[in-house]
Amino acid sequence: MIGAARSSLMWVVHLAVLLLVVIWTLPTAGLLISSLRDKDQLAVSGWWTALSSSSRNDVFRAPAADAQVERDGKFIITGNVSESGGLKVSAFGTSSREPGAFQPGETTDLADGAKLTVQEDGSFEIVSDTRMEGTRGQRIFYTASTPPRFTFDNYREVLNAEGIGASFINSLTVAVPATIIPILIAAFAAYALAWMEFPGRALLIAVVVGLLVVPLQMSLIPLLKLYNGVGAFFGVPAKTYMGIWLAHTGFGLPLAIYLLRNYMAGLPREIMESARVDGASDFDIFIKIILPLSFPALASFAIFQFLWTWNDLLVAMVFLGTGNNELVLTGRLVNLLGSRGGNWEILTASAFITIIVPLIVFFSLQRYLVRGLLAGSVKGG
Repeated sequence: MIGAARSSLMWVVHLAVLLLVVIWTLPTAGLLISSLRDKDQLAVSGWWTALSSSSRNDVFRAPAADAQVERDGKFIITGNVSESGGLKVSAFGTSSREPGAFQPGETTDLADGAKLTVQEDGSFEIVSDTRMEGTRGQRIFYTASTPPRFTFDNYREVLNAEGIGASFINSLTVAVPATIIPILIAAFAAYALAWMEFPGRALLIAVVVGLLVVPLQMSLIPLLKLYNGVGAFFGVPAKTYMGIWLAHTGFGLPLAIYLLRNYMAGLPREIMESARVDGASDFDIFIKIILPLSFPALASFAIFQFLWTWNDLLVAMVFLGTGNNELVLTGRLVNLLGSRGGNWEILTASAFITIIVPLIVFFSLQRYLVRGLLAGSVKGG
């Protein structure tokens, strides 16, 4: 009975895990599929319809009279209702009241005596016995179905945008030092709080824990004023990489110190005592024993800090600026959309371009992630 109950419980656990994996994977899969779809199809249908033909109603304005050519005594205007082609017209019309009045291949009379014919592939022909006049072309309403079309055009548009390469370098210049600097500072502080006895240690630990819940937005402006004041006193320019490195260091230190301190406090005391008996100083113990043993916790924080600094936009705009030469990758991609959110379809491709580097970092260090987090959350001293 106990074995059967355990077996049933394991099935429930496995199904629950599978359900969570599906829930978390579906949005990413949808984003990937959307990034590879044609812009026109992406604008009118969801990613789950990517493998089926999409139907849409649209209107096309034919070229004006100056585009007509004379052929066999007739004046003709030709073209296609789709710029990219590849659609299948199921009905067309010349009025918004009856957009599907005619079938492909049929001919309808226009107001000026000309005749309009639209074929199934979207090609049309306007024929008149006399020269056509007017500066505005004929409107053609049509209903069309488009077969699924996948393309790398969205990626090409993002990668070929002006300044993307420089912004990529700017993001790396921000993220790498902003990850390394807080780790170096936090490692020393965590060792001191875990293994060195001094007055006020418990109070400092409480302050670190309290700083974990301070919202970034609440402290951003005071920090900026303080930085600008100190910079003006020493003659340091306001918008520099040093400023954003210090800002990210300040925002990342509480979590780094808390995580590393709890991990280091759980290391065997006997190792440190043996090292002290052999004459090792605190610095020797920290460099030769603590740091190598704390690599899982260091890697765990490095992943979170790099992801935060790489994807950051707010801190980068405040401390680095919004100039063309200072924009980080997230800022550049926002500018590609324009002030009115145009070209929003490139967001899907942009998302996958921006996660390439974080994915490399995550999969390089992910084997240490769970071990470091679990040890840092349950051990303490």
